[in-house]
Amino acid sequence: MAHEQRDVDLGRRQFLHAAVISALVGTGAQGAIPFASAETAAAPTDLSPDAALKKLIEGNQRAATGTLSSIERYLAILREHTVNKQEPFAAVLSCADSRVPVEMIFDQTIGDVFVTRVAGNVVTPEIIASLEYGVAVLGVETLLVLGHSNCGAVKAAMKGEEVPGQISTLYPHLRQAVQLSGGSLDKAIETNAKIQAELLRTSSTVIRAVVEGGRLKVESGVYDLASGKVSLS
Repeated sequence: MAHEQRDVDLGRRQFLHAAVISALVGTGAQGAIPFASAETAAAPTDLSPDAALKKLIEGNQRAATGTLSSIERYLAILREHTVNKQEPFAAVLSCADSRVPVEMIFDQTIGDVFVTRVAGNVVTPEIIASLEYGVAVLGVETLLVLGHSNCGAVKAAMKGEEVPGQISTLYPHLRQAVQLSGGSLDKAIETNAKIQAELLRTSSTVIRAVVEGGRLKVESGVYDLASGKVSLS
């Protein structure tokens, strides 16, 4: 019976994967399965949304106190489980800052966390597409938008100074948080994480449907560079 159930789950996941890939390449075929139908993706673990978020935060507590448990699992998990597949329990949208190594922050190992990164941890169409894949195909149970203290992208947006290249294209994404910050960098960072999390909940039909179905939690938080701790916001 257990073997039959695994076959059913595998078939469902392959079906959903094909549906999402079809939508991403934009076949335009009549009667094509809409991307949002992938909300029924089979979760790769038995964790509830609350338990998945709790697992992330408990990992952060271990990382902050220097009691990591993940390092010894890296090579074994890579060899045994992640060569041909991935089954992350969480997705994280974080800043591209080199001081924010997501897996280390949460004491997780290879294949545990589906990570998207962009300066200022802002939501763009490409970020939404990536996270929709994590939700619809990989079946993550929690999605965390993670800001961090002393964020250079937010700081630059607050100053609004001329910068080289295309760096200033980040400013519009951060403008609302800056306006609501009252001039406080910390407030702007926290507010930005909240705003981006709300954008994911509302602008993605895929994510919204899974959240409403009780199979996904979307939260925001801030990582403190000095203490190593993550505070949910």
